Amino acid sequence: MPAPSPRSRAARERAAKRWYVYLILCRSGTIYTGIALDVPARYAQHLAGTGARYTRANPPRRLLTKFACPNQSVAGRLEAAIKNLAAIDKKKLVGRTGAQVRRALLS
Repeated sequence: MPAPSPRSRAARERAAKRWYVYLILCRSGTIYTGIALDVPARYAQHLAGTGARYTRANPPRRLLTKFACPNQSVAGRLEAAIKNLAAIDKKKLVGRTGAQVRRALLS
């Protein structure tokens, strides 16, 4: 059996780390949803204007919450589920744990 390439090994290691889904309240009153390994560093990118295109046009006001996920796959699915919610429903997620939100949206 051939040894896995360094690239695929790195991808597997990255995917196996704890990922987070985070919600940012933007100055326009909208809520941005994203995923990251390091939420404080990613939020700093959004503040600096080097994050997502959306937060460059709608600068962040504050980080609302973050939800821990066991891996990148779950984080991506949870992010997609949250993005499909209305803003009022996104605000209801603040204060809940990652496990509670995953059960509610991914079950």
